[in-house]
This record gives sequence, C-alpha cells and structure tokens, in this order.
Amino acid sequence: MMKKYSRIKSTFFILLFASAVPLYLYAQGKAEYKDLQDAIRSSRKLAGSFGPRSLNWIDGGNKYSYTTHNDSTKREEIRSFDPETGKDELIFDAGQLTFPDTNKPFEYSSFKWAHDSKHLLFETNFRKIYRRSGISDYYVYSLEDKNLKIAAKNARTAELSPDGSMVGYEREGNMFVYDFASKSESQLTNDAAGNVFNGHYDWVYEEEFGQAQAWNWSPDSRYIAYWQFDETGVPVIQLTNYEGTHNKYEKIPIPQPGDPNPKVRVGVIDVKTHKNIWLNTGEDGDYYIPRLYWTSEPNTLAMMVLNRAQNDLKLFFFNVQSGERRLVMEEKNDTWVAIFNFYTAVDDMMFFPEKVHEFFWISDRSGYYQIYRFGYDGKLINRVTDGNWDVIKILGINPNNKTVYYTSAEASPLEEQLYSIRFDGSHEERVSKAPGFHQFNMSPNTKYYIDSYSSTNQPRQVELWNTEGKMIKKLEDNHSVTEFLNTHEYSPTTLFSFKTSDGVKLDCSMIKPFNFDSTKKYPVILAIYGGPESHSVYNSFNSSGWDQYLAQQGYIIVDVNNRGNANYGSKFEKIVYRQLGKWESNDFVETAHYLATLPYVDAGRMAIMGTSYGGYSTTYTMVTHPGVFKIGIANSPVTDWRLYDDIYTERYMGLLNDNKEGYIKSAVMTYADSLKGRLLLVHSTMDDNVHVINTMQLLTALTNAGKNVDLRIFPPGAHGAAYNFTSYLLMLKIYDHYLNRYLKGDCRQTSINQ
Repeated sequence: MMKKYSRIKSTFFILLFASAVPLYLYAQGKAEYKDLQDAIRSSRKLAGSFGPRSLNWIDGGNKYSYTTHNDSTKREEIRSFDPETGKDELIFDAGQLTFPDTNKPFEYSSFKWAHDSKHLLFETNFRKIYRRSGISDYYVYSLEDKNLKIAAKNARTAELSPDGSMVGYEREGNMFVYDFASKSESQLTNDAAGNVFNGHYDWVYEEEFGQAQAWNWSPDSRYIAYWQFDETGVPVIQLTNYEGTHNKYEKIPIPQPGDPNPKVRVGVIDVKTHKNIWLNTGEDGDYYIPRLYWTSEPNTLAMMVLNRAQNDLKLFFFNVQSGERRLVMEEKNDTWVAIFNFYTAVDDMMFFPEKVHEFFWISDRSGYYQIYRFGYDGKLINRVTDGNWDVIKILGINPNNKTVYYTSAEASPLEEQLYSIRFDGSHEERVSKAPGFHQFNMSPNTKYYIDSYSSTNQPRQVELWNTEGKMIKKLEDNHSVTEFLNTHEYSPTTLFSFKTSDGVKLDCSMIKPFNFDSTKKYPVILAIYGGPESHSVYNSFNSSGWDQYLAQQGYIIVDVNNRGNANYGSKFEKIVYRQLGKWESNDFVETAHYLATLPYVDAGRMAIMGTSYGGYSTTYTMVTHPGVFKIGIANSPVTDWRLYDDIYTERYMGLLNDNKEGYIKSAVMTYADSLKGRLLLVHSTMDDNVHVINTMQLLTALTNAGKNVDLRIFPPGAHGAAYNFTSYLLMLKIYDHYLNRYLKGDCRQTSINQ
C-alpha cells in the first residue's frame, strides 16, 4: 500500500528573503521561527517524549522491558519494570561484551524476547530490502548465564522457539533451525532456486498484507509453518538512479492489475523429524493466503484464503500431521473483506486466544465493524459488540474472565478509546476516560496497559494503568512541551465539521495563521491524503513544525476525513469501491466550497497538496474539478491504477477485466486536457512503490493536451522522493517557494539557491 503522508514531515532550512529578518521575531512576547529549519527542529520539541522506548511485555505480561540511555556509562541499557511492586532493574548492558570470538564491542539495532523471557535475540548488521524487511546477523543472549552466542548469519528473519531451545530463521530462500543444546544447524528446506523461495514474502505480499516474516513457530516449538512463493511469470519493474557511465537497474517482480501473481503454498515442517507436509487448500484459480494462525487445538493451523478480488474469505483448519482440511468459516462482501489495516495500525481482524476453542472476527457485515464470536466448528456463538460505530482493533482477550479489550470510534470517529466487554456481549465498559486520540499497548495477560494520548490542546501524556481502573504511574507528562508553548508562538488545531451538498457530515481540522485576524482574508492549503481505509483528522496534538511554519507564513492549513476513510462505517468507507478518485475529489471540493463561505478565507487562493495517495488525490482533483484550486503540489502520485500493484488496486477497484471503464475514469490522464492552474509534480526514479512511470505518462498526456506543469525529479531516493537531509530540505524549500510565488503571488522572492 502507499505510504501515508498526512502532510509533509518536518525539516530544516528555507530560502532567505531579500529583506533583513532578525533572528527571532516576537509577537506578544513569544518567539516566532527565524526560518524553516528552525521551525522543523521544533517538531521534536512539540512532540516531546513518547514514553518508554522499545517497550516489550515479559513474564507473561507481569512486567515490561524498555531501553534507556545511561548518562553515567554513556551506553544503552535494557531494563524491566514490575507494575505491581514498582521495582525497576537492569536486565542487559552490553558493557564490555564483544561479538563472540572477536574484540569488537557488541552493538545491535533491535532485539526480540523469547517467549520464556529468559533469552534475547539481537539483530545486528541490518541491510534493508523492502519497507519491512532486510538481511541481518542474529545473536542470542541468555539472561541466566550471561552468554552471547551467534544464532544466524545473513538471515532475512529469525525468531527464538517458544521454549527458547532453538532459533528458526530464513536464509537465501530456505528455512533453517539452530539447536542450542546440540550446537548444530539443520536445513529444513532445500528447494529454493531461481524464482522459488521459502520463508519470506515477495514484494507485493510484504507491502500489501503488512508482514515481513513468512513463517511461524507453533506454540509447542514442534512445527514451523511457512509460505513458499514461485515468482515465475510475474512481470519485472526496473529502477535506476542514473548514476555512473552505464545505468545499473534494480529489478523487482511486482504484478500490476491483470498480471500473473506469484504462486503461493504453505508447508509445515516437523523440526525434529524434518518431515514436510504441504497444505492443500482445494481452491482453484488465483487466490491469496494472507494470514496463518496456530489455534488452541493441538497440531491445528488456521489458514485464511482470499480470492483475487478480495471479496470472498475462507478460513480453513488444517491438521498439520495428516494435512486434513476442513472449512470453518466463509465471509463474503459486495466490496472487499478487510483482514488488516495499515493506516490504523491493525495487524489482524481475526484472533485466536489461548486456552479456548473459540475465535473472534471483526467484520463489517452489519454495516459497521463489530466483533463476532465463533466456535471451532465455525458456528457463530454470538455477536459481541453492537452499535452504529466501528470497532477499530482488539487489544487483548482474557479467557479466564471471558473479557475482550478493544478500541473503537464509539465515543467519536476522531478519538480512539479503550473498552471492555464480556464474551457474551454483556458488561460493556469504557476503560479510558480522557478525551483525545489514544494509542494503547496492553500486556498479553490483560492486567496492564500503556496509554499514550493527546488532544488538540493537550500534549502527549503517557500513563501506566491496570485494567481495574487504577493509574499506576505517570510515565510522561511532557511538561517541556508546555514550557515551549509558553515561550513560542503556536497555532493549535481546531476541529470542525460541515455537511456536503448531498447531506454527508465531514470532519475537518484547521490550523490558523499566527496572530490570526478574522477581518483579513488568508490563503488556504488543503493538505490531504484521502486513501481508502485511511484516517487523517483526529482529536490529537499537532507537533508538525512544517504546519506551524506555514501558519507563521500566513496560511490556513486544512485537512478532512473524506469519504473512503475509516471509522465511519462501511457506507462511508466503501462508497469509493470501483471508482477511486470520484468521491475523494468531490469531498475535497466540497471542503473548498465550505471554506469559501468563511469571511476570513480567500476563495481565489486555495492550494491542494499531498504525497502518495495524496499525490493521486491532488492530481485527480485538479483535472476533474478545474479551477477550484489555484495550485496543486503532488509528490509520488499514482496517475493510473493500471500502473500500481495488483493487491492494493484490485482490493478497491475490482479486477481489471470486470471494471475496465472504472479504471479509465479513475485515471488522471483521462482528463488531462481539463487542467487549470499551476501543478508541481515531484517523483523519484527509484520509487519502488509508486513507479515514476505514473508521472511520466501524466506528463505525456498533459503535453499532448498542451498543458504546462512544473516537475522536480529526484533520481536517487524512494517513495516520497527525498533521500537524505539535503534533498528533503531542498524539497521543502521548493514547496515553500512554489506556494509563496503562485498562491500568495509574491514574485519578489530571491532564488531558492540564495
């Protein structure tokens, strides 16, 4: 899926104006930003602390570990905290520890805990591949004997077995296991060759189903279930940054709508006997296997099978000893079946709690996402939640008192609050009380949770609570943010809503200029994303120095939760199905029309800008509603959905052969001759997500229509174009210059390079 850019993330420098400007301006005794770089640096001060870093629940959820920097030793430490006793103790300090058999000081990039909470698996020497994956070396550390051992070299993923006796890993497309007792490595698969590989995903599965590790240990440490891919026949895209005298191309198999997909199957290996069994789905044609789950039934694996159109989900249970299969549940939808949500940080919509032979499924079959409870026979036991609001995700399940903890939009689509409810749907209670947008980290035994929250007028607060309703510890009050606000100009976010011409309520946010004067008229920047299942406007504290800089420059910055966004029910979200662009652009224009009625808005000076899907939204709106926005700035835009990957696109547009007219109507190029106003296009030739072919084909269509646009290509880079501090700084300077020149009409500026 396309990365969400809910406006430009902050940074660094800005062009200097010809007139002299003091280092700091003062308004009503508060400092303003001397330049863009100063404003961007304020982002960290406005965000404050996020609380404990690298937090992991250990000992079944009775404690948590976190990392901190020891000012005395100048080293990073891993410590643990016991909420019941308040005891804080050191767990790991690299100290004089060296890599085994060397004098090189031990360093690591990340770590995982074993399920036994007695071993740490450290990841070192990470080399990135795709968004979520890379190759690393892994070392295991025993807390009992303080011993560091090599676990795996050059592995894409590695994980300790639940009992801590082995480490499984994937290397060069094959699965391996290392047994600590015998100090031996065993190769579990040996059929990786050419386009066939085991244990890691291809590009499109990793990107669009949101996972990097394509294998799972069984809870008893006996089996490893893994995906195998065969990319033979998948078209290849080529990327180059044009360096050197002869171009070098990176080649990545990525299927587009209508293209052949990789062939996928799931195998299960007995790590003791090395016996491998393939699980036959019995399905014909093209389908996906997006998720696997080990159940509470011995030797039983649950497998999701999703048809290519992604509107028919089947759940199978497999006996991994015999390969026997049974269909447990089927979920069909007129649009798409959601199995996760990248934008709202939902990894799973299905949950298999330990100790009970039941599972829970978040489905929108009622028109809103609600929790349903099923037995292992596939029969619906009961609907757990019920209301005209969306459940967002399940955070924890306590089988002892039969309680589900979940977040929902019941209080407001602009907030995420924590609730509890019994398995049978009784005793629903709101657990979190403070208004605002909350993010929770719950212990696996559901005894405790970390609550990180803010509101438009409240900087981030981080608190440790138990689920009995007691706050155990205030972990972060971010008083430093309040102190910064006392001495610096800041324009808070204002939430508002309006009804469209067809009677639909849209929630919006607005940041007004510093020293706002309601008798003046200001230019507006509609900074949008807009993609299906995303969500941009929340009751949360804005910590973007870029937004504050724009406010200081005299702009009004607006965002909107347009139709297609999550947390408003299926009708609101899924109206975009098979017609991407139509309702999003409609709602951006409706927002512009509403803003034009406000006395302090200059209706003739409105801009629309966004990155990724926001870039698509920008270009599509500019050509289908010409003249509404004076300028558009589109970074890394999709311009024709036939040029994007198939899993994301077909989920929302349907299959190409079934919706040819819809694909044509959703393409920006279809309306190229209607463009009015200024348009700036930004792209990187190394963007593996939204390939630069999108911008190039749009340029051809615009040229053939006699339409002039502005273009900035970043040859090195990735999705979002910029590739380092300097390039990102330059990109923001270009944006700032473009807005000032063509939205404000300020032609007196100096060159960007001055």
